[in-house]
Amino acid sequence: MRLLLVEDDNHVAAALSAVLARHGFDVTHARSGEEALQALVPEGNGFGVVLLDLGLPDQDGYEVCSKIRKRTSTPVIMVTARSDVRSRIHGLNLGADDYVVKPYDTGELLARIHAVSRRTAQDEPASGPAPDTELNLGAVRIELPTRQVSVNGSVVQLTRKEFDLLALLAQRPGVVFRREQIISEVWRTSWEGTGRTLEVHVASLRSKLRMPALIETVRGVGYRLVAPAA
Repeated sequence: MRLLLVEDDNHVAAALSAVLARHGFDVTHARSGEEALQALVPEGNGFGVVLLDLGLPDQDGYEVCSKIRKRTSTPVIMVTARSDVRSRIHGLNLGADDYVVKPYDTGELLARIHAVSRRTAQDEPASGPAPDTELNLGAVRIELPTRQVSVNGSVVQLTRKEFDLLALLAQRPGVVFRREQIISEVWRTSWEGTGRTLEVHVASLRSKLRMPALIETVRGVGYRLVAPAA
C-alpha cells in the first residue's frame, strides 16, 4: 500500500517510515501541508492512507485535512498530541477517518492503518442498508441511496462512519445496540481499540445534528436512538 506521511519532524518521519517500510508500506514523506496537498494530485494519486500530523509549519493540520477531504476520499488518520475529546470531534467533523494520540504504540498505529483501509474498501460497494429506502424519524430524514441526512429540511454533512452509525441505529429506534455489535457492523472489526472511536463518533453525531438526546447511552451496554418529535 502507498502511504503519505505528513510530518514536519524529519527524525520522527525517518523512524516511522522505516517501521512502515518493514511492514510492506511504500511511504512518501511530506514535510508541510502544501507539500502533502501537491502529493495527492490528481485525485489521491494512488495513496491508500494519509497519516497527518497536526503541527505543520505552513498551515494548521485541521485545515489541511479539510482541504484533503474536498479533493479526495483517501482515508486520513490524524496523528497528534492533542488528546482532548473536543479536538477529536473537530478532526472527525472535518473528515478524518481516525485519530491517534501521541505517544502511541506502533502496533496500534499499524492496526488502525489496516482497519481504516479495510473499512474503506468494504464501504465502496455499499456498507449501508438496502438502496431505494429512506428513514423518517420525526425531524430527522435519512436517505439511504444518497447517504444524505437532514434535520427539519436542512442537510447535515456527515462522514462515512457517522452516517453508517446513524443509519444502523435508526433502523430500529428504541432498540439497544451493544457496543460490540455496532463496532462489528459499522467498523467491520472486533478490535477493542475501536471503542474510543465509537464514543467520539456518537459525540460528533449529537453535535452535528444538534440533538444531544437523539442517541442515548445505555450504561454498560451500548446505544439506542430515541426518535425525535417532528
